[in-house]
Amino acid sequence: MSLTAARDVLRRSPGARAGAIAIALVLAAEGAVLLLAPGEPGVSPAPVAPGEFFSEEHLERAEAYRYGQRLLLFGGLGAQALAVGALAVGRPRIARAALARLARRPALGAAVAGAAVVAVARLASLPTSLWAHERAVDVGLSIQSLGPWLTDQARALAIAAVIAGAGAVVLAALVRRSPRRWWAVGSVVVVGYAAATMLLAPILIAPQFNDFDRLPDGSALRAEVVELGERAGVDVGEVYRVDASRRSTALNAYVAGIGPTKRVVLYDTLIEGVERPALRSVVAHELGHVAHSDIPRGIVFVAIVAPLGLLLVRELSGALARRAGAAPGSPAAIPALFLAIAVVSFGVNVAGNQLSRKVEASADAFALRVTDDPQALISLQVAIAQRNLSDVDPPAVWRAFFGTHPATLERIGAARSWRRGEP
Repeated sequence: MSLTAARDVLRRSPGARAGAIAIALVLAAEGAVLLLAPGEPGVSPAPVAPGEFFSEEHLERAEAYRYGQRLLLFGGLGAQALAVGALAVGRPRIARAALARLARRPALGAAVAGAAVVAVARLASLPTSLWAHERAVDVGLSIQSLGPWLTDQARALAIAAVIAGAGAVVLAALVRRSPRRWWAVGSVVVVGYAAATMLLAPILIAPQFNDFDRLPDGSALRAEVVELGERAGVDVGEVYRVDASRRSTALNAYVAGIGPTKRVVLYDTLIEGVERPALRSVVAHELGHVAHSDIPRGIVFVAIVAPLGLLLVRELSGALARRAGAAPGSPAAIPALFLAIAVVSFGVNVAGNQLSRKVEASADAFALRVTDDPQALISLQVAIAQRNLSDVDPPAVWRAFFGTHPATLERIGAARSWRRGEP
């Protein structure tokens, strides 16, 4: 087929055009993974048998718990897809009437439609979310009673609805102004939103759910963190203790923010629940994220995939909106737009998770280099897996689609390789 003929096929066939864009997006995302892989690679893990570190009872209990949680996750995602799909294509009579009224005021209508889509999606998955929460309570991972849990869910929904409403207003305006080329400006908006979220979430959103206390300058723990940072040549920024124990017994730590909001956050359960060498190992791991500029790395990944991602969203949402008889950029087209964004984001996240696993393995290597204490990393991973009831060797398909970190056995194997002096 000649180039001209191929161009004609793409112009006349929306399906062929969407397929070509999807292939280009996959290639761009995989290229971004290769381009943005950390310069300090992870350590190749040595073989590890689960029984070396975990009892058969723990392995069976963890597998049963995580298997059930995965089923509930899939059920929730399916419920959300069906609910939003009904709004996008089927549109029950009451929804059609409401969206028709909203069309009289496009900006307000888009905001209400965006918030409503998020609300419908969250409510559709509420039963499975509640079931997953109750299972976490049953195994001791969550200590939050139903009332406070529902309050958190309502608060999260309110925040998501505000963000979705604002996003719908912007995207709908872009679509109305330029139905064919809105994706180009939209990709800039998406990257700006990602950067703004990274900057502001630690000071605007996270404090809505937890209390964060900055470690005082004279504290022994902060002194250890600063010493590790100096040894690694890392500007630590602020170090915070978060009251995770108000909801959960899980162990965790993370890096958040960019620029003036950059911080290392340690769960109080982690500070009190592991020995000092293991705590130093997790702090060194988080400092590795700072040293490698991993949060900006994530923003660059978004910048690479956003243009083709939104181009595919244009094709998918346009097809759905046309089927429902909704004008581009109208409130009635918002459900189709959000459904297309969700589908494309899910696909892009598969590549994003590949990059995340490389980033996390690199941070483990950084921690091993800074602390030179592989046993501390092993003890940390065992403690986290036991406390969090982790599946230490999850199914390969799950890891490929949802895994953001190397599996527990891989991380233990990397520490074992380091101890043996293997690359």
